[in-house]
Amino acid sequence: MQDYRKLRSWEFAHELALDIYQVTTIFPETEKYGLVFQLRRAAASVPTNLAEGCAKNSAADLARLIQIAMGSISEVSYLLLLAKDLTYLKPEAYFRLDQETQTVRKNLIALQKKICERQAALKSSQPSLS
Repeated sequence: MQDYRKLRSWEFAHELALDIYQVTTIFPETEKYGLVFQLRRAAASVPTNLAEGCAKNSAADLARLIQIAMGSISEVSYLLLLAKDLTYLKPEAYFRLDQETQTVRKNLIALQKKICERQAALKSSQPSLS
């Protein structure tokens, strides 16, 4: 078990979630239960899954929850594009948030790789039973 707040991946994801909550305040009222809800839920899901994964006792559980976070960041990416194409987001805001989304994705990939490497190292250091 580790403190999720010490993960750079979590920091970037948390910042993105805060930014998305802020930017969606200007979306049309008609999108309150549509695009705003979906975008906020997907954005909050990324740091939430990292926090949950850090509370688990196994690297396999953390790796699984990182995979779920990867799905959520892909959702965020598409929903931001949709918001831009619907002209709810100005191109500058879209570009900034898209860059943040890419940063989160890259950090999740790096974290996933690090966990897989640790698991492989642990397996190779254990004596064989044969």
